[in-house]
Amino acid sequence: MLIRPRVSKTKEEQISRVREKAEVFTPSWVCNAQNNLVDNIWFEREGVFNIERGKMWESTIKPIAFPSLEGRGWQDYVRDVRLEITCGEAPYLASRYDTITGDPIEIKDRIGLLDRKLRVVSENTSSKEEWLLWAKVAVQSVYGFEWQGDSLLLARENILYTFVDYY
Repeated sequence: MLIRPRVSKTKEEQISRVREKAEVFTPSWVCNAQNNLVDNIWFEREGVFNIERGKMWESTIKPIAFPSLEGRGWQDYVRDVRLEITCGEAPYLASRYDTITGDPIEIKDRIGLLDRKLRVVSENTSSKEEWLLWAKVAVQSVYGFEWQGDSLLLARENILYTFVDYY
């Protein structure tokens, strides 16, 4: 129990980390809203991956449609670099669980930047080999920096397990 997600820590531990380490907590719905803003600009339209419903969201079901502009195909999206400079447990990158409740998020409803890229890879590849190639590109295109060692370990686990979940 030494290294565990924020949601598993007592209120006292959470408050202590805020005071002593300037740790900031971001609810999953905020991560989704901000990731949607990034994608709204990239796709030049709203509601690509999901429709926000207050503090919840409804995932789109149809395969993601890409703009017919040069440099805006699915491979371009997967290759496009994303950076989270204070990633904590990486909820902006890989949303395996709700950051408030700790409940698992189904793959179809995940909202992290890597989750979105792996969804696109899954929708656009037709063989295991092609999927592995583009999934590797997706992982190599998301970066998270974190100062706290325990949060960094959790972020790395979340990235690895996200890859495994989609595989």
